[in-house]
Amino acid sequence: MGELTHFSRVAVDADLALAQWRGYVDALAAAGFSPLEVASADNQPDGVFVEDTVVMLGATAVISLPGAASRRGEIDTMARTVSELGVDVQRIVSPGTLEGGDVLKVGSTVYVGRSSRTNDAGIAQLEAIAARLGYRVVAVPVTKTLHLKSQVTALPDGTVIGYEPLVDSAAVFPKFLPVPEPEGVAVVVLDESTVLMSAAAPRTAELLRERGLAVIAVPITEFEKMEGCVTCLSVRVR
Repeated sequence: MGELTHFSRVAVDADLALAQWRGYVDALAAAGFSPLEVASADNQPDGVFVEDTVVMLGATAVISLPGAASRRGEIDTMARTVSELGVDVQRIVSPGTLEGGDVLKVGSTVYVGRSSRTNDAGIAQLEAIAARLGYRVVAVPVTKTLHLKSQVTALPDGTVIGYEPLVDSAAVFPKFLPVPEPEGVAVVVLDESTVLMSAAAPRTAELLRERGLAVIAVPITEFEKMEGCVTCLSVRVR
């Protein structure tokens, strides 16, 4: 079983998790993406949450150094995978720690959660890389959840959405929209009018549809038990 920070441990149905993962991958493929599977890493039960080991800034891949030492066996596998894509590869190094779940890109602004997994040294290293690429980094406190993207994500128009009881600081975001369910905080932008989200947040899905978005909802209950969400299970290279 993987690391848990804010959740109590409950049983995960491995067969159901695999079926849900396949459904998630199929949804990305149907949206026009070409899924590339990262090879599994031995004794890394959190390895399915590939978002945490790399941050994509355009054609630059920043390989993270997870704050959870138990997850550091995942990073070399991810580094090999992104190297095959022909992108520039940079790394976060000790004493810095950074996990991709703490990184939210909104246009040219990169919000980075200062959390139990991402420290100031890691943020500073990412900021130095991002600045060379034309991005501005804004550090955001994260105390109520595992990662920043456990609190907030962004819609195609740059509006940041979040479930207010879980959000440390909504005021930092120029455009913030509260959503009615904790499972509704996470969306994957598929295109300028379509998002992918958890099937466990039907009221949030309806709210987004009322804003003119097409919503594709997939069940990910077994990953939500492990503090995961729809963003955690993939990294979109555009």
